[in-house]
Amino acid sequence: MNRPTTLDVDDYVHTVHPHNTDPLTLAATLAASGQLTDYVVYEQPGRWYVAGNPIGAVTVGPNRLHTTLGGDRTESWSGNPWPQLHAALDRAPVHRWRAYGWSCFELYRPDSAQPDDILAHFMVPGVELEITGTAVHVRCYGAPFDLEMPDTSTPAPAPTPVPVDMVDTAYLLRVQEALDRIRHGEFDKVIMSRRVELPFAVDMPATYAAVRRANTPARSFLLDFGGWQAAGVSPETVLEADGSGLVTTQPLAGTRARTGDAERDRELRDDLLSDPKEIYEHATSVRLAYTELDSVGSPTRVSEFLTVKERGSVQHLASRVETLLPAGRTSWDALAAVFPAITASGIPKTSACAAIDDLEPGTRGLYSGAVVRADSTGALDAALVLRAVYQREGRSWLRAGAGVVTGSTPAREYEETCEKLACIAPYLVPVRPGNRGPARVIR
Repeated sequence: MNRPTTLDVDDYVHTVHPHNTDPLTLAATLAASGQLTDYVVYEQPGRWYVAGNPIGAVTVGPNRLHTTLGGDRTESWSGNPWPQLHAALDRAPVHRWRAYGWSCFELYRPDSAQPDDILAHFMVPGVELEITGTAVHVRCYGAPFDLEMPDTSTPAPAPTPVPVDMVDTAYLLRVQEALDRIRHGEFDKVIMSRRVELPFAVDMPATYAAVRRANTPARSFLLDFGGWQAAGVSPETVLEADGSGLVTTQPLAGTRARTGDAERDRELRDDLLSDPKEIYEHATSVRLAYTELDSVGSPTRVSEFLTVKERGSVQHLASRVETLLPAGRTSWDALAAVFPAITASGIPKTSACAAIDDLEPGTRGLYSGAVVRADSTGALDAALVLRAVYQREGRSWLRAGAGVVTGSTPAREYEETCEKLACIAPYLVPVRPGNRGPARVIR
């Protein structure tokens, strides 16, 4: 049996554990094993990260930021919390920190939140596992972490599909009200979403594995920290920053279903690429993405335009916009410029978000926010939180939205939410006596 290799680098101990297991199965099973508390699983191309056991955290409320990194302190903020959040992470008592976190949609409009709400929560993990196709690379702070490789041979539990096409009159009325406001010039586009309550508690790691196998996301995530549990397959990134100054955003707007029938899917793709309403919705989103990134960098360019990306049960029009940050600007400045994502809020963003606050019942929370992985070099990767299942305070639910523009109809936007919910709803695994609790580990 191969023995792990151990190296000391700065404040971290590094070990390598070879494996011959499917990385997705391993990531989900490690999350379920109970070895990490307050964890995040985050997938980037070719690898999965599993991080937890925080050495400190930063939380952001409607007007206060609290950190336990480099000392316990609370400070006020207004307007834009991202620079202060970045500064708090930079005070972490470790060299070359890495951080994982989430931000709620309401971080953009904190006045819509309750005074005690936590709108963003970031942690510097004490343990980070990087899973590739052949090895688990362990990075831990201080003492070595005794990783126990879990048993991944147990058959996956069966999902319990949930119907999502029940009549939702309230949603149809919200879309109609949004259309009326568009006609009166209040905004050009707004994303109206609806929530589907679930009748059971969800086994999040098992559901994550099932959902991920059925989808082709840009990113995927599973988290259990800061009072939230969520598992999702993100269709797009809010921001990608490589640490050298290049930053990119990936707006996806314009949707058709995928049926599994190749000929029918080609017809739907051709229809998507020729639909004036969908092309208008997409082009206006790209224009605003360009404007937002151009406010923090130069030169700014559209590096990809009007391609089609397949994302599980749907296909989307997709583009990419990128810019180069000048000296004095950081990836956190770029994230502030593009958050929340245009494709989950609207155009103009301020008036669209005000309409969302006015028309949608309650708050969105994590839906249309971001899950973020970042480090001290300036690298940052933020996944848009869509196509996800959520669990909090004893309730479980799904949520999906559709972009409302001139030319929209309530019936079609409702149908689009059903198409998007189909990425998740067939693959939900309930908590059962036989599949709850930590996974068995191989000793």
